[in-house]
Amino acid sequence: GKDGMAVGVKPEPGTNVIALTDRVEKVVQWLNDNKLRPRGIYLDWVYDQRPYISGAIDLVKKNIAIGGFLAIIVLVIFLRSLTSTVVAATSIPISVIGTFIFMDAFGRNLNVISLAGIAFAVGMLVDNAIVVLENIDRHRQMAKTPIEAAYDGTKEVWGAILASTLTTIAVFLPVLFIKEEAGQLFRDIAMAVTFAVALSLFVSVSVIPMFTKQMLTLRGGKKEKGETKLSEIGGKLVDCILTLVRMAIRNWKTRILTVTSLTFLAILATWILFPKMEYLPQGNRNLLLSILVPPPGLSYEERKDIGNFVHETTSPYLGKGQEGLPGIKNLFYVGSDSFMLYGATSTDIDRAAELLPLFQRINFSIPGMFGISQQAGIFQTRLGRGRTIDVDISSGDLSKIIRAAGTMFGMIQKDIPAAQIRPVPSLEVMYPEVRLVPERDKLRASGMTARDLGVAIDVMMDGREIADYKEEGKKKIDLVLKVPDENISTPEDLYGALVATPKGDIVPVSSLSRLVRTTGITEVRHLERNRTITLQVTPPFTIPLQEAMERINNGIIPVLKSQGLLDGVNVQMSGAADKLTETRKALQWNFILAAIIAYLLMAALFENFIYPLIIMFTVPLAWAGGFIGLTIVNLFFASRLDILTMLGFIILIGVVVNNAILIVHQALNNFRYHGMDHKEAVLESTKSRLRPIYMSASTSIFGMLPLVVFPGPGQELYRGLGSVVLGGLAMSTFFTVLVIPALLMFAIKMEKRGGHA
Repeated sequence: GKDGMAVGVKPEPGTNVIALTDRVEKVVQWLNDNKLRPRGIYLDWVYDQRPYISGAIDLVKKNIAIGGFLAIIVLVIFLRSLTSTVVAATSIPISVIGTFIFMDAFGRNLNVISLAGIAFAVGMLVDNAIVVLENIDRHRQMAKTPIEAAYDGTKEVWGAILASTLTTIAVFLPVLFIKEEAGQLFRDIAMAVTFAVALSLFVSVSVIPMFTKQMLTLRGGKKEKGETKLSEIGGKLVDCILTLVRMAIRNWKTRILTVTSLTFLAILATWILFPKMEYLPQGNRNLLLSILVPPPGLSYEERKDIGNFVHETTSPYLGKGQEGLPGIKNLFYVGSDSFMLYGATSTDIDRAAELLPLFQRINFSIPGMFGISQQAGIFQTRLGRGRTIDVDISSGDLSKIIRAAGTMFGMIQKDIPAAQIRPVPSLEVMYPEVRLVPERDKLRASGMTARDLGVAIDVMMDGREIADYKEEGKKKIDLVLKVPDENISTPEDLYGALVATPKGDIVPVSSLSRLVRTTGITEVRHLERNRTITLQVTPPFTIPLQEAMERINNGIIPVLKSQGLLDGVNVQMSGAADKLTETRKALQWNFILAAIIAYLLMAALFENFIYPLIIMFTVPLAWAGGFIGLTIVNLFFASRLDILTMLGFIILIGVVVNNAILIVHQALNNFRYHGMDHKEAVLESTKSRLRPIYMSASTSIFGMLPLVVFPGPGQELYRGLGSVVLGGLAMSTFFTVLVIPALLMFAIKMEKRGGHA
């Protein structure tokens, strides 16, 4: 309720916001104590982003710890051995700490996104270790010495884990070159996952064999007692799965039926569940903004009365909650002649959005006023430019623009009732305007030009910069010539003010110009040299951004064209809508490029073009699972398919092929070097790889689970991405052991023992 000025501090790119805010706070405290308080003024610390950023980072740290713990529990259940679990779990701290070192070396900050990338990788870090450890154990059961088992077991799967790790890393290559706004976010996740997974490969072929050999030597051949019931349950599950595999590969008809039916189900699920897209997550910042569009001609007193009304209406909520709504911690109001806004922060930082209906009611209750109320987005850098579709209406004729924009305004309100629409500038052309029109003959007689008169009027109004002054080692100071404000307070004062002419005469402005009272708009905006009015449309959260774009583009604009309102008028979309379109197109090509890179990489490693094609069949199965996972999570947490979530489908390309690589690689070894026939080689490879496949999938799923289910600040950044990876991994893990053996039976018959196809 007090008059004041607002001071904002904007960080430069690359600045650590928390460190900067801490330093600014110390400066503000020093200013208050030493400079301002003795003069009866003070700086009140109103808002900063530290609580949200710190809370988000703490939540991710907690998720990393819980995810790692759950992954270790899964290892204990599967391995039924504490020593084996300790061996496999060593890859987690080594890879995570190593990732911090590499991130720092490449000049990347640890932030919510990069930490989320590490959290996603936690479950995957033990995958390679599991494969090596399980294979060493299999060789140990062949009565080999500890060193032989460690060496042979690692050597046998070295090619498979190298291929799986390289494909996981390779799919991120296209992501690193995305130039759109989302590219910076992708880059942090890509680098974090890449460093972590690459380090886990190094650990699995160096630390794990050495550590396992030492443990086997210390145990002296003794086996740890396992859980008999768990072993029995595991054996029964393996038998059930192998029964399904035998049915799937019985003959060519069952193989084709298995592959086509599961692929058809995956495509159908993807088609049905494919949702409309958002651009970037909104977040949950503790800052609400209401932008008002005032009617023409509001006086200073009227604007001040509106501010008092806002304060009186919200006063019951200041400092305390009422009627189920959280309290308001700070409230501010700005009322200029063409731009008015007010904003607030909440006493409960997690419930700020609940105050939006209160502010919207205030907007509607001010006569002749309309406005929008929004929660500031975590990626929002400009006022009112968060989750908005900017509809730019351009023409050389202002009257056509206003007619088209006004009609479109009403149609959008009718088609998307809960949408908030802000015209920039206002659609009103009735704002009072005073013009001083130069009398050129009189100016010429006085030895002046229209420009000279304009400079003189500038001096009498806002002032005119005439020079600058600079001392050594200090900033430059602009020298502005200006008439005292009290001399010119009305248009009449300006019209009667005296001007000195080049001839030495002193004449009033009225003798050199004429005063015209008229009306106009508050702002002149141009787009590609044409006058432009922009409708900033903010759809409700129940309607995705893409759906709102399609309603405007496919429903409203064609109707306006049919009515002839867009003749000579150009309409295009910008803002978040334009960025969504650009980034979506870039990602579509990135999906294709990531799949091609993964395929060619596997072709080089297998020295064959058929087996990588078989392995790539797991990708559509995974994508279907990703959409199923996103749909399920959306039922409970309102998670959307935004640009960050789309990254999950790229990650799936590199992750889900790992299981298929294990089966194909082992089947080829069984056939080429162990003398098995085709069918036996496929069945035995599936059987021997079931345990590491389900172990690695389970550790990955439980390692990522906290990111999806635990609420808190920042979780909206990665919850959708996590649900996609979890759903895709779970579905592909189950169906891979059916589809891959069925396809493999067609290709492996072309193999010759002891050689390549």
